[in-house]
Amino acid sequence: MKKDNSTRILSIDIMRGLTLFLMLFVNDLYVPGVPKWLVHTSISEDGMGLADWVFPGFLFMVGLSIPFAFMARKKRAESNTQLLLHILTRTFSLLLIGFFMVNMENYNVELAKIDKYLWAILVYLSVFLIWNKYPKGHKSFSIFKLLKLVGIIGLLSMAFFYRSGTSEDIGWMSTSWWGILGLIGWGYLVSSLTHFWLKDRALAIAVVWTVFVSLNVLAQTSFLDFLSPIKSIFGVIINGNVPSIVLSGLLIGVLLKKHQNSYARFLAIIVPIGLVCILLALVMRNWFTISKLMGTPSWAMLCNGLSILLFALLLYVLDIKKWRKWSIPFLPAGQNSLTTYLAPDILYYLIWGLNLNILFYKQAEIPWLAVMGSIVWAFAMIGLAAVLAQIHIRLKL
Repeated sequence: MKKDNSTRILSIDIMRGLTLFLMLFVNDLYVPGVPKWLVHTSISEDGMGLADWVFPGFLFMVGLSIPFAFMARKKRAESNTQLLLHILTRTFSLLLIGFFMVNMENYNVELAKIDKYLWAILVYLSVFLIWNKYPKGHKSFSIFKLLKLVGIIGLLSMAFFYRSGTSEDIGWMSTSWWGILGLIGWGYLVSSLTHFWLKDRALAIAVVWTVFVSLNVLAQTSFLDFLSPIKSIFGVIINGNVPSIVLSGLLIGVLLKKHQNSYARFLAIIVPIGLVCILLALVMRNWFTISKLMGTPSWAMLCNGLSILLFALLLYVLDIKKWRKWSIPFLPAGQNSLTTYLAPDILYYLIWGLNLNILFYKQAEIPWLAVMGSIVWAFAMIGLAAVLAQIHIRLKL
């Protein structure tokens, strides 16, 4: 099956959009009695539900997209220095936004003197002002620069006013963990530097992937305890779990880039890889339970296998058979992932802060209503991302 190189690989955007849609769905889904297979398993359980795959599915797509993103930058004649600067800047941006999001959990309104929901909304608005992709060459360019400056001042101000803890022990912002975006940031950093260094050498990338899988295994023991002093900062890398998932996507992305003129050859390579990942997960299960909350290697490998096989299926359906109409609703989310992920949080905080009874389906404790309500919410949010993109509100790190 030959392919025109000028044609965008639709399955990349659609799988990214699908994972975001499911992320919005499972994040909104919280009510007693909802089918167990839809939600997260507890830390003591050996298994996984849909919610346990969604985030690693997105991490996989972060890695898969890297070779194509770098190729686009090389076509724009960017130097290695510019590319490295982009990697570091994007990583820092993800870590910073994740840092603010995590600290919302411990915000103490009595100490900070600013309503928690207002503080959160102002943080998100500042993020949009700073990282929005403003139209290039527009006559309002100076206004756009001013808006970025307002965003920076806003974020700094929210950090200044932030307080946590108690009146006897007042705290400030801290890295209890890095948050979803922070985890993406660390995984992206490892995988991007790997590709920056190794380029499209698939075998070498597979070796690096194996190294981080091994780190993930060792992290489940006491073998890496000597690194505890630096785990508060570099724990995500040391634990190996998140980077290993992103690296699995990077390997598949490199293989796709190499075989993008022959999808049949590509599928013949990755389907066995996906099946081997699932087999390895089942073997590892003899020593490590399948647990997202514990970040076990068996869970990561199972998620990798499922992600690889799902991407293979989507590639076959969308880019080989051209059955595309069903996928149209997910395209805006796939092309505007950060906007799709963050914009709903602003609505959540507005709803909670104003005590609006919009999320009524969460209060009735009727499982089918909760599921349907969250599906509607998820579709509405990817629709919102499409509308925001039309009016040039689109986050770009």
